[in-house]
Amino acid sequence: MEKFIPVVVIKELSETDTILTALKMNGINCAEITFRTACAEEAIKYAVKNYPDMTIGAGTVINAQQCHKALDAGATFIVSPGLSNEVAKVCQANNVPYYPGCVTPTEIMAALDLGITTVKFFPANVYGGLKALKALSAPFPQVKFIPTGGVDRNNIDEFLAFDKIAAIGGSFFVAESLEKMKEKN
Repeated sequence: MEKFIPVVVIKELSETDTILTALKMNGINCAEITFRTACAEEAIKYAVKNYPDMTIGAGTVINAQQCHKALDAGATFIVSPGLSNEVAKVCQANNVPYYPGCVTPTEIMAALDLGITTVKFFPANVYGGLKALKALSAPFPQVKFIPTGGVDRNNIDEFLAFDKIAAIGGSFFVAESLEKMKEKN
């Protein structure tokens, strides 16, 4: 798994090259393209075809129908803001990693019942940040977290220093990468 998972919202297919090129120039070879826009499926398909050296996944996947579309487009991992049993089943049937949003002990236990040991912790800043993750890690030592929302350059090193962090998710990676690309041009 990549250590950084940029949350990428593509509103128009033409943005795909600019965003993915900027991420690559910034040393990031992963993108979670969200299913928040009408062109998400097409953007994933395009990214998988044109950026074969990048790990392309789908984010904001909230039901089995979206999951099937994402996988058909070539997504190699699926992320949800919450836990969906339907999405988990589709991912398991297709042997694709699924990172559901889980912030409570009950949600984490539900994920564990589905065989999921890496979960998205979203929105991290609203649900207690690193302090909450450390508290949740005590009863769930087998779980790794992907904090997203409220993680930025000011606190990223603190999160990365905690051994239960599988990766960091966030849209700030995209903004940073685009800014650096703009500065170089």
